[in-house]
Amino acid sequence: MSTKDNKGLKILMLHGYTQSGPRFHDKTRALEKALIKAFPSSTLHYPTGPLPLRPADIPGFVPTSQEIGNEDETDSFAWWRRHSGDSPLYTGMDKGLEKIAESIRQEGPFDGVIGFSQGGAGTAIVASLLEPGRRQAFETTYNKDPQKFKYPPCFVNDDGQAIQPPMKFGIVYSGFAAPFELYSAFYEPKITTPVLHFLGSLDTLVDETRGRVLIDFCESGSQRVVTHPGGHFLPSQKVWLDAAIGFVKECVIGAATKKDIKEEGVEDMDVPF
Repeated sequence: MSTKDNKGLKILMLHGYTQSGPRFHDKTRALEKALIKAFPSSTLHYPTGPLPLRPADIPGFVPTSQEIGNEDETDSFAWWRRHSGDSPLYTGMDKGLEKIAESIRQEGPFDGVIGFSQGGAGTAIVASLLEPGRRQAFETTYNKDPQKFKYPPCFVNDDGQAIQPPMKFGIVYSGFAAPFELYSAFYEPKITTPVLHFLGSLDTLVDETRGRVLIDFCESGSQRVVTHPGGHFLPSQKVWLDAAIGFVKECVIGAATKKDIKEEGVEDMDVPF
């Protein structure tokens, strides 16, 4: 199969903490262009998290004189918040997952999901929730300990089936795992959906140690890891775009196209594919 035979994809895009769907779209223009070039007629969908953030919720935020007094006006949102203090609890995660499920019902089904930072964590969570047997894993965990997070009912249709088939791929930029003790059913058994993880060697917000915890929760045979020499951002240089496109091609077109991918230079890059 050649690139010209590729069908368009539907991709769910999950923004990071303090971002929004439109702002994440602005930051992923290069990735969007590369995906549409590789898969004509593809569409990327950018929902916004349901939890508006006040200035006090944003690390390092210092309001300008124009922003003082406008605390209720925000362009910063989250899929969930970290509970106050040292608690590993997330607050609002049920609302965040409901928003994602709503996007899947209205705009899906999706072929894949891509996310950055908190949206990268959400990417792994969404991929996990749609895998066969995951709901049973949640039920087993919850029956042993009712304090554990329950499988979200918004991811189940009236007929008892998942709201869409498993994702064909996920791409995680600067992602991390939810605190393990309460959210273990997201990761046990390990995530089998193919996932490409981008780590920034200079990322001080989600350092490599946190990123590799999530990587370890993904099956080794279905995940890839790429480290870029940057910080907490989505890299848009050609080499990193080629890595993402090559991975998506491998996932949605199949192993039979590895020859085509190699001819386009993806396997010759300095990345561990």
